[in-house]
Amino acid sequence: MKKWKAWLAVGTLVLSMGLIAGCGNKTGNNDKPIDVKVAVIGNSNHQSTIMAKMFKEKLDKKAPGKFKIQIYENGSLGDERAAVEGVKMGTIQMTVVTMDGAVPAWVPDTQIMSLPYLFQDKQEAYKALDGVIYNHLVPQFEKQGFKYLGAGELGFRHFTNNKKPIHSANDMAGLSIRVQEAPVWFALMKSLDASATPVSFSELYTALQQGMVDGEENPIASIYTSKFYEVQKYLALDGHTYAAVSMIMNKNLYDNLTPELKKAVDEAAKEAIPEQRKAIDAIENDYLAKLKDNGMQITIPDKTSFIEKTKPVFDDPEVKKLVTPSFVQEVRESLK
Repeated sequence: MKKWKAWLAVGTLVLSMGLIAGCGNKTGNNDKPIDVKVAVIGNSNHQSTIMAKMFKEKLDKKAPGKFKIQIYENGSLGDERAAVEGVKMGTIQMTVVTMDGAVPAWVPDTQIMSLPYLFQDKQEAYKALDGVIYNHLVPQFEKQGFKYLGAGELGFRHFTNNKKPIHSANDMAGLSIRVQEAPVWFALMKSLDASATPVSFSELYTALQQGMVDGEENPIASIYTSKFYEVQKYLALDGHTYAAVSMIMNKNLYDNLTPELKKAVDEAAKEAIPEQRKAIDAIENDYLAKLKDNGMQITIPDKTSFIEKTKPVFDDPEVKKLVTPSFVQEVRESLK
């Protein structure tokens, strides 16, 4: 009996030591670099790819040799929905995707970025994204298994089409416009008397080329780098929404990093985001000139007509179900 108790005591001690050692075995404590696959749907010049590259550069400097970051461009790991699903499951460690594209399937309030004419300029958008929006979204992302690292820039979105120049909101009537697959976008198109057609970004060029849709809406940089000027004739600079990209990481991976590596990830994101915004903003005028050189007819439509005609979107019952009304009001109040 005494011998059995002695063995039990030894076993308990060994098990306890193993548990203590296991609790301290944070990812990044050994010399093997941590593999991080980053999925983006754009090409090497796309805003999401630039965001990923800047983050990688910052993190490599802050934690040399600790991470092996590989960026997979052109949707090679799947479309935005597949990328987000992969990050949630941990098969993909990180992604940079349109904030109000596939992400709302998990974090509905990201669709606040789809509400028309919420921000007057980029400075207002930055203030909200880095303040009230960030604070509101962090816990929502975490509940879904994501570490939200912040929002980079896509830019203000504008309409393009192949049918006619757009001078006012009334000119949108009858056009079929490719949109992201979200009820907010359907409500926006309905308010403009246009039809909404969901098409994945990776298939958009072909859809425009084959006339499956009359037009689309994207930031200037996306329109140029995706060469939509080859398959679209008219560009209307209406700036209906400010588009951002969400930079997200698998939460389990982040939670299991050492405190030092968590700090490196956080700081890399915090430094890369404003630099990416500045870089995208700087090239927009150049891209706009190139779009014109490539034959696009550019108009600056009556923005007031768009603001007035899209007001019903905010009161649409389906939109209110998806974007918390108090959150929308909080964002508006923060901008006053």
